[in-house]
Amino acid sequence: MKSRLVMILIALVILLARNGVRSDASDHRYKEGDQVPLYANKVGPFHNPSETYRYFDLPFCLPAHVKEKKEALGEVLNGDRLVSAPYKLDFLRDKESELVCKKRLTKEEVAQFRSAVKKDYYFQMYYDDLPVWGFIGRVDKEGKDPSEHKYYLFKHTHFEIFYNKDRVIEINVRTDPDAVMDLTEDKEVNVDFFYTAKWKETDTPFEKRMDKFSRSSSLPHHLEIHWFSIINSCVTVLLLTGFLATILMRVLKNDFVKYAHDEESIEDQEETGWKYIHGDVFRYPKFKSLFAAAIGCGTQLFTLTVFIFLLALVGVFYPYNRGALFTALVVIYALTSGIAGYTATFFYCQLEGTNWVRNLLLTGCLFCGPLFITFCFLNTVAITYHATAALPFGTIVVIVLIWTLVTSPLLVLGGIAGKNSKAEFQAPCRTTKYPREIPPLQWYRGTIPQMAMAGFLPFSAIYIELYYIFASVWGHRIYTIYSILFIVFIILLIVTAFITVALTYFQLAAEDHEWWWRSFLCGGSTGIFIYAYCLYYYYARSDMSGFMQTSFFFGYMACICYGFFLMLGTVGFRAALLFVRHIYRSIKCE
Repeated sequence: MKSRLVMILIALVILLARNGVRSDASDHRYKEGDQVPLYANKVGPFHNPSETYRYFDLPFCLPAHVKEKKEALGEVLNGDRLVSAPYKLDFLRDKESELVCKKRLTKEEVAQFRSAVKKDYYFQMYYDDLPVWGFIGRVDKEGKDPSEHKYYLFKHTHFEIFYNKDRVIEINVRTDPDAVMDLTEDKEVNVDFFYTAKWKETDTPFEKRMDKFSRSSSLPHHLEIHWFSIINSCVTVLLLTGFLATILMRVLKNDFVKYAHDEESIEDQEETGWKYIHGDVFRYPKFKSLFAAAIGCGTQLFTLTVFIFLLALVGVFYPYNRGALFTALVVIYALTSGIAGYTATFFYCQLEGTNWVRNLLLTGCLFCGPLFITFCFLNTVAITYHATAALPFGTIVVIVLIWTLVTSPLLVLGGIAGKNSKAEFQAPCRTTKYPREIPPLQWYRGTIPQMAMAGFLPFSAIYIELYYIFASVWGHRIYTIYSILFIVFIILLIVTAFITVALTYFQLAAEDHEWWWRSFLCGGSTGIFIYAYCLYYYYARSDMSGFMQTSFFFGYMACICYGFFLMLGTVGFRAALLFVRHIYRSIKCE
């Protein structure tokens, strides 16, 4: 039954993702003279990927009839706003110096274009679902003083289109550097916009027309860096796991021998180390409702990540499958909310919690609450900027309906199922009535130093790959090597689990029995390191600027890192729980 639900979920997401990229000519086959759909998407500063605007927010030539393309949910979330372009590129019809329009630019329009050229604006279009890019102008820096710079608007656009029989395979665009309009001065100007089109035949099959966009990720020097990252991570994992396994096995073996000898001794022996706190180690943590909610949310996010990787590995997220990733994230998160409700309530009831309804509400708000607050702020910023990142009211209504009609009911059903799945917490030792006092510990055994040690090693195993992910999400680089990314993810989980287990043992050996929250915080601390990397990437490795881009970058990265904190914290706690149960089950405790 469970496997059937998994297959239905994958099929549903694939269907939704693929439906979001169908063009008007759904079979992509054309006859000579047929009109091939060409849509203008957006414009914006090249170095600020989140700051994009509608194509006709700039005073370009408007077509006779502006037609907006119906878009899927993921496309809208991605900031795509497709409208009919002013160019007409009929199948197999060459055009020589076709006039788009003659336009007189006012002083305000000249200033608007000049500002866009100064900020290095680019435009994006889609021709038969193939992406097209180009810059709208150029800056000639004739002197060091910005007042001496010259600003030019490109007037002539040339399209080079490749076809194979009755299908479009590739399209390139370039602008004539000599056909420009000087925008340096604030004065009205007359400008003639032209375009040309040239059709060329190619033997590339239609099925491989998207391959060129993934080749950049597969270039030899890029693959070399990726594999270096994998080898570096694998060496880290092998050394860490081997080192920790050797130490823990030896130390635990000595502990087991010592405790067994103490049990056989006639005289009373004073217990020390982790056996000494066997009556407190399974004492339920403080704020157990919050703890159970965090475990539930972390489990859901882990499940979401696994499903996203499955879809990526089967090829759903091919380059420029517009909105497929966002569609998958929304759909899978909604459908997996029952996992969060079940896990949180089940665990909360195991911890002898009584108010499971409040725990369920906390579970539903623990991740969605900060995400919703962040979205409200950033969407307000986008509305102020009139950017395409601002979601239309209809899309917000759709998301609210999904949360109301799908996410919330599944969360409640999962919570009811978790409550009715009555099971006692499996503890190999009885818990004493009163907790023992924790002895004074050295500073490096505190929570924050332990979190720093626990987060550094997993982060060091993934930081090389992080650059490529950031360059793809917050730049124009295309990431397609999901198999390598999946391997890095597995390594991240292994290192997180092992380092959390090791630190939990050292904590128990120091007779500190409050390991529940510590294991969760240590496991999730990698998310804090990733957010620290965001600061380094923004100021040292990128050219992003402006209030909108800065707020979008740090706002949404805070939500992503918070999700990593919950997910990896759950992984760390689960590993520590298995370890603690194992070692206390292996000794005789009275």
